Amino acid sequence: MPDSRKYLPPEAVKRVARLELRARQIVEGFLSGSHRSPYFGQSIEFVQHRQYVAGDDVRHVDWKVWARQDKLVIKQYEEDTNLRCALLVDSSASMRYGRGALNKFDYACTLAACIAYLVLRQQDAVGSVMFDNRIRSRLPYRTARNHLNAILASLEDTKPAEKTDLDSIFKGIVEIFPKRGLMVLISDLLGAEESTLRGIDSLRRAGHDVMVLHVLDDDELDFPFADPTRFEGLETSDTLTCNPRALREGYLEALERFLDRVRRACAASKSDYLLIRPSQSPDAVLAKILNQRMQSMRQH
Repeated sequence: MPDSRKYLPPEAVKRVARLELRARQIVEGFLSGSHRSPYFGQSIEFVQHRQYVAGDDVRHVDWKVWARQDKLVIKQYEEDTNLRCALLVDSSASMRYGRGALNKFDYACTLAACIAYLVLRQQDAVGSVMFDNRIRSRLPYRTARNHLNAILASLEDTKPAEKTDLDSIFKGIVEIFPKRGLMVLISDLLGAEESTLRGIDSLRRAGHDVMVLHVLDDDELDFPFADPTRFEGLETSDTLTCNPRALREGYLEALERFLDRVRRACAASKSDYLLIRPSQSPDAVLAKILNQRMQSMRQH
């Protein structure tokens, strides 16, 4: 596969190189510490049932069949040695927000680059999708190390724009990645809430493992504004000029209700969920991601 970077303008090449360097530094620092080796798990395909026999691990019993037919059967799987991991990166306009070193989109791209590097490093397959209200770019699953170049170029070449529409986007993603795998959604989840949660659930119903990395800026989580402020919508033309102190309590209560609904929806669909601030160290976030994956694998 040709190096996609040679088709980019010189400044874009520099940006890709910086992103790759940042990802490598984060991952190598992560691996040189006390963290366990990265392991996202195998992609597993269901094959058939067989009759339960004494000594079988009860964790593999299909309890739904037992409830319907009053008989014990074991679920058998065919293991695929390569994990398939799809990185789904939100590039909608609201991801541009941020007053720290990295805005939400830059941070999401950094996490995506790190995960891609980790997955390829363990010789598994990774693909990617950039989206807002439509799919902006897509890359298929590949295991070759130089596939990282194409993923980094896609991350750097995409600029946040338009609104988010996860429900319709995920219908397309299921068609792009029909084989079961791990879907890593990196998004602020800001948009039509019902559509967003329905979209996440649709990935699980299609048989994929799902990990939601919910990226919100410190300002969005803490609402630190004190002086009279003019707020402008990034995905709408709405504006609001107000005294933010009068809004803070109500805003934080509404935010917590929103986060609680998201957590509950992810738990109901058995999707992993992690709330992330761009001010957090990426290597610390990687540790949380991998720990959560290992816990999820043990539970399943």
